[in-house]
Amino acid sequence: MPEGLLSIGLTTLDISARTVDALPPNDTTALVEQIVLSPAGTAAGAALIAAKLGVRTALAGCVGADAAGRLVRGELQAAGVDTALLVERPGETTSITILPINSAGQRPNLHALGAGGHVEDSPALRAAARAARFVHYAAVRASGVSDGPGADLLAQAKAAGAIVTCDLISPRASVLGELKRLLPNVDYFMPNAAEARFLTGQDDLGEAARVLRDWGAGACVFTDGAAGSVLVDGEGLRRFPAHPIEPVDTTSCGDSYCAGFIAGLDRGWSPDEACRLAGAVSALVALGVGTLGALTGFEAAERLMRDGVVGP
Repeated sequence: MPEGLLSIGLTTLDISARTVDALPPNDTTALVEQIVLSPAGTAAGAALIAAKLGVRTALAGCVGADAAGRLVRGELQAAGVDTALLVERPGETTSITILPINSAGQRPNLHALGAGGHVEDSPALRAAARAARFVHYAAVRASGVSDGPGADLLAQAKAAGAIVTCDLISPRASVLGELKRLLPNVDYFMPNAAEARFLTGQDDLGEAARVLRDWGAGACVFTDGAAGSVLVDGEGLRRFPAHPIEPVDTTSCGDSYCAGFIAGLDRGWSPDEACRLAGAVSALVALGVGTLGALTGFEAAERLMRDGVVGP
């Protein structure tokens, strides 16, 4: 019987600093409250959070042969993520993002491209996808798996019984052809609302979901910031309100929502209940800095979901 989660795709290191409302002039120094280093990216961030929620998790992606790559691997392993399929690419650097977070929780970012946008297609990856209960595909247009291999990988996973979720790295127009190959093997497509509108040209999220489901997606789950989230499947459209919080850092909210949704399904919950759990996970992540934010584990997320209480 398939077990656990395999998260495939973008793997980065985030360096988050708070609070940064202005850069210090010239060669001067400014003190900040916090600097946090975290494995991140649409695949690695989701993997880290899912493991924190108690899901047996493996990650397939790439890092560089450098200190940042060793840090990413070590932090993932410390959280219980299986990194056997996290490939070190000689001569390349790890993808790194610097995030100066201001007092309003906004985070303009500086990103250095590196190995994180590549996925090594291999017999081991195919075998892991066929053995997983959940495959989270966060490698749309990633080199190594685009233009056919990724779609074939998901077809194999789905044929073996996996539940397939999919998130975007970025909503460029160039992803449309790849999405149309991938979506027939995706059970839950999980972009944010702005990405869904951009991809489909539809302002109404119900209509956006109709287009994406016409392209093959089984169901759509859209995150929509303070407006909460939307699930559209064969039973229609349902909206789930966001928790009323004052966010500290929203960098990993989309990744955390995906991880929370998978964690709910992993416990046998309905998609509606999984969306409610995902909203609580996302809120806890937004209350702190870095990929995990203020998330301490599944129990805290369930407490916020059931009782509206933040705390241990």
